[in-house]
Amino acid sequence: MKNKKNKIKVGISVGDLNGIGAEIILKTFQNNLMFDICTPIVFASTKAMSYERKLLGLDINIHGITNTESALPNKLNVLNLWKDPVPITLGKPSEEIGKYAVDSFKKAVEHLNRGDIDVLVTAPFNKETIQTEEFDFPGHTDYLAQELEGKPLMFMVTNNLKVGLVTDHVPLKYVAQQITEEKIVEKIATMSKSLMQDFGISKPKIAVLGLNPHCGDGGIIGKEDDEIIRPTIIALKKQGQLIFGPYAADSFFGSDSYLKFDAVLAMYHDQGLIPFKTLSFGKGVNYTAGLHRVRTSPDHGTAYEIAGKNKANDQSFKEAVFTAIDIFRKRKEYTELTENVLQKQETKKK
Repeated sequence: MKNKKNKIKVGISVGDLNGIGAEIILKTFQNNLMFDICTPIVFASTKAMSYERKLLGLDINIHGITNTESALPNKLNVLNLWKDPVPITLGKPSEEIGKYAVDSFKKAVEHLNRGDIDVLVTAPFNKETIQTEEFDFPGHTDYLAQELEGKPLMFMVTNNLKVGLVTDHVPLKYVAQQITEEKIVEKIATMSKSLMQDFGISKPKIAVLGLNPHCGDGGIIGKEDDEIIRPTIIALKKQGQLIFGPYAADSFFGSDSYLKFDAVLAMYHDQGLIPFKTLSFGKGVNYTAGLHRVRTSPDHGTAYEIAGKNKANDQSFKEAVFTAIDIFRKRKEYTELTENVLQKQETKKK
């Protein structure tokens, strides 16, 4: 059995405390088997987590710590960020609570960057209540892009469906002008590398969706598909990559065409996420690919309407934990294998 001290440390940002974040965290680690695969560290406060535990009547040990080195292997560790009581009003958006969500997230990213935790799983926060002069980002991904190394790709994943986005949190009226050859090439490169190093797929096969209805119908409903997307795909195929498309998005998922590919690249947020969540809601994971550290999150939001009612399903959050751990291990294995190959090649040259 793996040494408990060497178990993967899963850092967790608590998200919006007026939503279901604390509930899904507590429910996930109420199952003691979770401690066999990781040591969780929640960036919050024991008072806030204990309040939620008592309210929901959950049976789980909470262990308060002041640094990550103090984390115990068989406890839900909570790194205390705040001493004073948090003004929780379940089910209600609050700018004050938004500040706590941002504080938790920023501290977790700081520890992730330093290597104090191995992976980060983020509970959902409210994109409106987190906005301040100090934190002016539309979501987790944009802040991670600033703080961590690499070029991020919003990658929604399950075992049999993986969907990445060329543009993510962009107003629909600006999407077309952001679809460029350079951006498509960059996102496909990030997706391909992630499929290889994070999911163990040696030769990824990727489908690319068109931007316009029916891929533009020969230019009648927009020219981007014929002038930008298709030529980019052709160029990549000439380089030996298994890139196919563009495919009309309206029929691609309903016909099960996605099952023929390792991943799908959509042009914009709803084009990719509506079918993904329709097919996989509650089981999917939002993974930020392309960065030098691993971050995942559940595929849902704060769910204010059920907060504090003991109705939240922790399945997607649990999947986010499993996925983060699995990717961390796959990356380590990939790095070791590729390093060995390079060393052998250098030895042969000598």
